[in-house]
Amino acid sequence: MKLSEIKEFDKNYFMNTFGERTPVAFEKGEGMYLYTNEGEKYLDMFAGIAVNALGYNHKEFTKAIEEQVGKLLHTSSLYYIESQALLAKKLVELSCADKIYFANSGAEANEGAIKLAKIYFYKKGIEKYEVISLKSSFHGRTLATVAATGQEKYQKPYYPLIPGFKQVEINDIEALKAAITDKTCAILLEPVQGESGVHPVEDEYIKEVRRICDEKEIILIFDEIQTGIGRCGKMFCYETLGVEPDIFTLAKALGNGIPIGAVCAKQFVADAFAPGDHGGTFGGNPLATKAGLAVLEAIEKENLCDNAEKMGNYIVSEIEEKLGDKVKEIRHKGLMIGIELKEAAADTRKKLFEKKILVGAVGNTLRVLPPLIIGKEEADEFIKALGEVL
Repeated sequence: MKLSEIKEFDKNYFMNTFGERTPVAFEKGEGMYLYTNEGEKYLDMFAGIAVNALGYNHKEFTKAIEEQVGKLLHTSSLYYIESQALLAKKLVELSCADKIYFANSGAEANEGAIKLAKIYFYKKGIEKYEVISLKSSFHGRTLATVAATGQEKYQKPYYPLIPGFKQVEINDIEALKAAITDKTCAILLEPVQGESGVHPVEDEYIKEVRRICDEKEIILIFDEIQTGIGRCGKMFCYETLGVEPDIFTLAKALGNGIPIGAVCAKQFVADAFAPGDHGGTFGGNPLATKAGLAVLEAIEKENLCDNAEKMGNYIVSEIEEKLGDKVKEIRHKGLMIGIELKEAAADTRKKLFEKKILVGAVGNTLRVLPPLIIGKEEADEFIKALGEVL
């Protein structure tokens, strides 16, 4: 189909919840690049919003998915599923978690984490149900995760919000202490706030948060939907912080484009979920969990965590050296990069698109989240184009 036809169908039949889309439709991908049905080639420095960690048409991943599609897509969790069991085992072996629950998305995983924290205290007969998160955070679009998200623009249409959620400023330990009550059951945060422009939590702050949670018996939840699966230079971002959460959530890159989410919890809190307390029809299906296994295998085999740290440092150092006078600030951890400009970033994003480079933009910040397979050649292509645009 021509782009004009796709746009017309979209206008007539699809609920417009995305605003004005970027005027392009992609037909196929290869490595770091996407191709339109008219043969135009785009360098993807956004990876489908941090999803396509292995890039496009990754040989081993594609083979694993094709084989699974030819065998079995869905049975439901009423029955044992080999790849589900294997992926749960793999995630436990790689992380601080003891048990895993599989969902369909990041929002659903965060919803499950919130429910797990609340039911943990409910079953102990303790009245603790409040959740503290951070301002400018993003945790999803379900009613509970919207209430947890610290951005009014996402919350306002759904007032009154589900009660029991409150937000405080990132890296302000006194504000957090002031918000805690005897009803606080969980503190939910992103190790690096992504959607608002790449804002990391400070090391000393998160260590103090961990201490407070231990002292006051509060569940610490890390939303690693965007920071997990190699993005920040380790398999999980918490590994860079020197603290372990009680629960952390995954999605995005775990499936490399196949929808999957995961709630990963330590034994003491995981035990609160009993049969019937939570569930879902599609979560942990054979296709999604096979995808997760293939992703983790590729990341380990190709040392993509190390590549994320190395290439993130390279991109940042090159921009600082060559374009430092044109950039206000760069915030990053691994290949999660926020380039804050001296003016609104939307025009720069548009001009990069005209040069066949895909990035994100929020406020004055360009969001750069390339596939973890990126090399210096693609990085230099991006940096050169950015320099020309600025």
